[in-house]
Amino acid sequence: MQFSPLGRTGLNVSRVCLGTMTWGQQNTEDQAHEQMDYAVSQGVNFFDTAELYAVPTSQATQGKTEEFIGSWFKKTGKRADVILATKVAGGGVPWIRGGKSLTGASVREAVETSLKRLQTDYIDLYQLHWPNRPFPHFGNNHAGKINFVAANSAEIEDNLLDILTAIGEALKAGKIRHFGLSDDTAWGIMKYLALADQKSLPRAQSIQNEFSLLNRSDDPYVAEVCVRENVAYLPWSPLACGLISGKYKNGARPQNSRWDIEKQLRDNFDSFRDNPKAHAAVDGYHAVAAKYGLAPTQMALKFVDSQNFVTSTIIGATSMEQLKSNIAAFDLTLAPEILKDIDAVYKDYPIVY
Repeated sequence: MQFSPLGRTGLNVSRVCLGTMTWGQQNTEDQAHEQMDYAVSQGVNFFDTAELYAVPTSQATQGKTEEFIGSWFKKTGKRADVILATKVAGGGVPWIRGGKSLTGASVREAVETSLKRLQTDYIDLYQLHWPNRPFPHFGNNHAGKINFVAANSAEIEDNLLDILTAIGEALKAGKIRHFGLSDDTAWGIMKYLALADQKSLPRAQSIQNEFSLLNRSDDPYVAEVCVRENVAYLPWSPLACGLISGKYKNGARPQNSRWDIEKQLRDNFDSFRDNPKAHAAVDGYHAVAAKYGLAPTQMALKFVDSQNFVTSTIIGATSMEQLKSNIAAFDLTLAPEILKDIDAVYKDYPIVY
């Protein structure tokens, strides 16, 4: 296992970060414990979770993932072996603080509930799951999708300062060690860094955004900020929520898959990722993998890991077979000719959702 510095924290995290969001919905507590046992045995020292999880989200399963991690810590006594990241939810989820926008008060409340569920005294990396303002993720990364002029910048900055002040309080109290962002932008990173410098508040040490063969919108703009400002980049959904595996081809919805469960929870579910261009791009990448005798998912994971601005890639799995394959992917080397063929597919399908 290889390791990289986590921003300016002084911590070194494994290049593989164990994502946990299926635990409590698609995976049982015993399965979650088995995944953690295996990941740690392979040198993984970095776990990522959130108060929102399990995913697909529901009121019945919210918080279950953190609870499963907490029970594993209690059972194994391995809390000190793990760099633990969790996230405070933004607004819009009715069963989490009434769906209200993220504020300093939200942070103060959420830190306490996460600590309780996780059965720990501290969180290594505490992240804001998504901003209050409109942001170019989750299918909104096309030009013209967001009217930035409609929001008042001064009000946004006041809210960021309120949130960051609460983060500072939690850090001083020893409840969190470091602060990070998620689903944010180059402007968001720089604004938080500026506020930290101006107000002597915690520095944003990381950001986790969606990045995969199908979504490379953070390169180059967010990527440059991360490199120049020494902010760790933590890509999530490197398999595009499973789309890159090919399991959703021709309208397939395998039982207990994420899209299958989403449909059960919400009759009107229709993933923005499920479109002809995205599937055509997946076919293109599968052809590259077949040409070189690679598993498409392993090629996709190693491609993300090979980006020079990436610190640690967040993987997820619903079976031990998937988990073992995903972790093994990081031992691969993608030869220049493979990368050239990948780039050819990307030029045909640069923005598919």
